Amino acid sequence: MNRDYRNMKSETLFIRKRKPFPDRFKDKVAIVTGGSTGIGRGIVEELCREGAKVTFTGRTGAAGIETGNELKKAGYDVFFISGDMIKEEFCKEVVDKTVQKWGKINYLVNNAYRFIDKGRDATEQDWYDVLFTGPVAYARMIANCAPYMEKEGGGAIVNISSISAHIAQPNRWTYNASKGAVHMLNMCAAIDLAPLNIRVNEVSPGTIWTRETLRGVWEASPDAREAFFKEMNRRQMVQRCGEPVETAGAVLYLLSEDASFTTGHELIVDGGFINMGQQGMKETTLIQDAESKTKKVNEAG
Repeated sequence: MNRDYRNMKSETLFIRKRKPFPDRFKDKVAIVTGGSTGIGRGIVEELCREGAKVTFTGRTGAAGIETGNELKKAGYDVFFISGDMIKEEFCKEVVDKTVQKWGKINYLVNNAYRFIDKGRDATEQDWYDVLFTGPVAYARMIANCAPYMEKEGGGAIVNISSISAHIAQPNRWTYNASKGAVHMLNMCAAIDLAPLNIRVNEVSPGTIWTRETLRGVWEASPDAREAFFKEMNRRQMVQRCGEPVETAGAVLYLLSEDASFTTGHELIVDGGFINMGQQGMKETTLIQDAESKTKKVNEAG
């Protein structure tokens, strides 16, 4: 909580680890869209650590190949497919190639998304891009995977949404509206697929650090970097932002048999952000306690 970010490097930010459940997903096959980097990669890695065979997608071939090579070198079974989820034929290709490669599909994690945050300035193309790589692609993947999950006696799907589906944010019509669509899609898909023993749930992260979203930070001056992290961390109830592995843990829970009676559910992973009012964001009890202790020390001195 009180880390000094001024001389920190990007690779030293991601320090959190989770203890895997060995073989929890042994002999299971999962698809993770947008799994080359960031939250998606965290999900792929954790699924691998628990025994799953994982197909993952990414628009950037180089990043996907690098991730795939690293995971294969570590002894994991992964299969990377490069392409854009905005294309209907690619959504079908991912499913077809996964079945050809692994013979079945047990899990789907819809994660790939275009982060387009625009308001009145949004163009028709902006709306098309964010909707067709978001809720439309999610729906296509669900529809394509469902028959194969049914053949296996059931399955589980997790859609990555966002707390932005529930709150108003300035100049973010495109992103927030599309995430709201994901939220409703999740519930509708859950009720339709329940007779097939396919559970459909949703994980909505808050502020999660990824190397992609932090690229500009490491080029800033040390003091500007420290100020940025301090401001972002104080907005969270737990006084820090999240890491990809923490989102991955929530996803794996919803895929697992531990969530066998859970469907149509949204699991929010945001460090308490969405439940804090303006006063909480300005000054939390942790800060108040720290200032109170400092004041007492100064007075005693």
